[in-house]
Amino acid sequence: MSINDRKAGWNESVVARNIARSPERMEEFRTSSNLTMDRCFTPEFEYPAYDEQLGFPGQFPYTRGVQPTMYRGRFWTMRQYAGFGTAKESNERYKYLLSAGQTGLSVAFDLPTQMGYDSDAGMSQGEVGKVGVAIDSLADMEVLFDGIPLDRVSTSMTINSTAAILLCMYIAVAEKQGVPADRISGTIQNDILKEYMARGTYIYPPKESMRIITDIFAYCKDHVPKWNTISISGYHIREAGSSAVQEVAFTLADGIAYVDAAIQAGLNVDEFAPRLAFFFNAHNNLLEEVAKFRAARRLWARIMKERFGAKDPKSQMLRFHTQTAGCTLTAQQPDNNIMRVTIQALAAVLGGTQSLHTNSRDEALALPTEDSVRIALRTQQVIAHESGVADSIDPLAGSFLVESLTDQIEAAAVEYIDRIDRLGGAVEAISRGFQQKEIQDSAYAYQRAIETDEMVIVGVNRFTIDNEPQPELLKITGEVERSQKASLAKIKADRDDTAVRDALQALAAAARGADNLMPHILAAVKVYATLGEISDVFRDVFGVHRETVVL
Repeated sequence: MSINDRKAGWNESVVARNIARSPERMEEFRTSSNLTMDRCFTPEFEYPAYDEQLGFPGQFPYTRGVQPTMYRGRFWTMRQYAGFGTAKESNERYKYLLSAGQTGLSVAFDLPTQMGYDSDAGMSQGEVGKVGVAIDSLADMEVLFDGIPLDRVSTSMTINSTAAILLCMYIAVAEKQGVPADRISGTIQNDILKEYMARGTYIYPPKESMRIITDIFAYCKDHVPKWNTISISGYHIREAGSSAVQEVAFTLADGIAYVDAAIQAGLNVDEFAPRLAFFFNAHNNLLEEVAKFRAARRLWARIMKERFGAKDPKSQMLRFHTQTAGCTLTAQQPDNNIMRVTIQALAAVLGGTQSLHTNSRDEALALPTEDSVRIALRTQQVIAHESGVADSIDPLAGSFLVESLTDQIEAAAVEYIDRIDRLGGAVEAISRGFQQKEIQDSAYAYQRAIETDEMVIVGVNRFTIDNEPQPELLKITGEVERSQKASLAKIKADRDDTAVRDALQALAAAARGADNLMPHILAAVKVYATLGEISDVFRDVFGVHRETVVL
């Protein structure tokens, strides 16, 4: 039975009957994503057959989790997102977090690094080291991971347009540590489609960007087999203002586009799909968020099995990292954010996440201080060790409310995916502005609900206080930019210019041809070609993307 056939059954039978039993009460209570909620669910509620819709943890369709033991086997990876200033400062923060019990690294890069500019570029002025760490060359990556054993620590890197370059730098650093590429593990975000849709740190046109992504898939399959080659991100879609349903639908539609592109590039689905990962947002409505994660997992399993014919169970599993919702953090009464993050982290754990970042209380005002980061990490540790929610596998399974929301989110997400398919797929729909318009409408409705007091935000439009004290904030000074420029000048003065020129010329030839780009990028970073120089090669060959405004 196809996804579309099953969708009709969901909409017209189970979900429809449940809503029809008490339409007045169902209409009275709705989630922030406009999903219906009854005042009280009773045994009259029907949810589909246990074996088809729920099943067992670790078994298709993975509604209840991708591992049969989930957190009874081991906890999720506690992966705090961090990076600021210079590589040395960020290295010190990583060591602090690891000493505090963090179990995986997550690297934040500054905007110039994300956009393919060196720290000495005119476009970088005023932004160096501000929202993440500045990385210009392999020398910076060597400092960033100094004293951190890359064969024992997994690393996630939130990087998209320049993901191939940063991954090659990471591989080179590992080799310098004596760790071969086939022993390193981690994730690069590498999700360019959501950049066109919701975030904006794209460089090249979509076709050329998709080529780089599929080259990464192919290279890592053979050389870096433990690496997750993409983290298909709903996080930024939700941060831009989408609903929970849109977050699931647009993220999985992007996933479909990446799988299609890889297959068209000649890869077998079961060769690369086991290394696909996802990245979701954990918002405030706890039960809706739990249902969202369960619905996404179930829907992706069916898409991979029925649409793409994936036979390897690992190809059908939606494994995901979660970050608590930055857009829900408030500058007013920032200590309230601790409670928000706790609720969101709990939703991620109850929803079966594989790794988790908890935001810090002061992030609506600045990059977090060490004290704030420690509280955020301790939030995860208290949930893991003291709350008891990790003692049972999928503890909310069978809840009438959770199963109702799971069904509704899945059915509504399928509707969106069908619409995107009719528009020609995710890439074509983005070019027409479909997802962007849907997100904008959702964001407007959410903001209006706050401004009209229909939605209460504690400390913002209700329970406010006058003359509230301001916390101590982390400040990034202009010295970071001066220091980074001086370091970059020294690297350029000391390196072998002939080797750099030859490597960049070979890279340009590969970009104009059909060779896999990854070996050429790796060769360039090893001779200390900079991130900006490599990105400029691609700018020259591929061109740059200019957003088309669709009215």
